[in-house]
Amino acid sequence: MGILNPKLMVFHIDLFKEAEMSKTKKTVLLGILVSQALILNLAERLIPVTLTVPGIKPGLANAVSLIAIVLFGPREALIVVSVRTFLGSVFGGGMSSFIYSFAGGILSTIAMSILYKKFGNLFSIPAISVVGAIFHNIGQILAASLIIQNGRLFFYLPVLLISAIVTGLFVGFAVKYSLRPMKHIFESIDSEGIK
Repeated sequence: MGILNPKLMVFHIDLFKEAEMSKTKKTVLLGILVSQALILNLAERLIPVTLTVPGIKPGLANAVSLIAIVLFGPREALIVVSVRTFLGSVFGGGMSSFIYSFAGGILSTIAMSILYKKFGNLFSIPAISVVGAIFHNIGQILAASLIIQNGRLFFYLPVLLISAIVTGLFVGFAVKYSLRPMKHIFESIDSEGIK
């Protein structure tokens, strides 16, 4: 059960292929993912940060981004991230919060999408999540250093990268074990619900 284990390969749920899903159903399901990501994002802000390095957080909302990549694809995942970061900044942040979260979220989603689509046979969901967490931190540090014009922020990067490995693994395993139950939930919606 290693991180780089081809036997733990990601499965793509046929239910979510473009041709099989109505626009209404897809919009509703993406809306559910956005709301889940927003709730996780806002809940995460309630966790007190006691460390001396700013920016260390669990990254729970990134779980929804990875789920969106697996279930729908990169384009839809980028939409989920964009809407979540915008609404998150409206409800609990500000313009700087939006910029940092957007930069990290977009870079993270792009990195995870590339790994999942091009190298999904080599990397497990937890490994892809770790890479996403690393790129999220890089995106946030890059945005912050450009805004405040201080390259010294990159000195925080080693500590942030270590935390990204830990939080990325946690989020990755949470996603891995959430995908199968979600498949059953969405299949029941498909057979009973939104047409």
